[in-house]
Amino acid sequence: MIKHVDLLENLKKSPVIAILRGVNPDKALETANHLIASGVTVIEVPLNSPDALASIKLLRDQLAPEIIVGAGTVLTIQDVDSISRAGAEICISPNFDSSVVAAAQKNGLIAIPGIATASEFFSAYKHDVRVMKLFPFSNLGISFMKALQSVAPNDSYFLPVGGVGIEDSFELVQSGALAVGIGASLYDPKISNEEFIERCSNLKKVISRFA
Repeated sequence: MIKHVDLLENLKKSPVIAILRGVNPDKALETANHLIASGVTVIEVPLNSPDALASIKLLRDQLAPEIIVGAGTVLTIQDVDSISRAGAEICISPNFDSSVVAAAQKNGLIAIPGIATASEFFSAYKHDVRVMKLFPFSNLGISFMKALQSVAPNDSYFLPVGGVGIEDSFELVQSGALAVGIGASLYDPKISNEEFIERCSNLKKVISRFA
């Protein structure tokens, strides 16, 4: 069972969650290996990807134990049960739903719900959530994150997600984010393999700045 300390250690060393929205199981492992070579240690497969549970299971079975595999776009208790059986270790949602959070915690997963207001933050915190997704960050911005940090307990952490690019990650972490979630600007099933490898190369340069 993954612990908060494991997730925090991974993200402090390499503050990027790679979001593989749209990945197919036959591409999942190859894609993940490119990301890992770039320094990524936390990978998310959103449930609205083709056969997402198969990709999650494959990654958890094939990747080294220190690589954390999570599921995204988790919306229901049934989703939580499914991702738990597939081997997911973190449960990421676009919203805060206390029943989903409780189900994830019951199954030994770390729940990372999406929040967009101070009220949602404190509600999630009362449900023992300590890592929260600021979503959609393109609408919220750094000023919102800093304002929330000024009233948030010291053991809470923020992950900007939504409209965050590779080039944004260093500034956001320097501004107090634990890490960032990067989706379409990093992985997109429509781009060529060459383009993806180039993006991974750019990401590796950014991650190396945190070393």
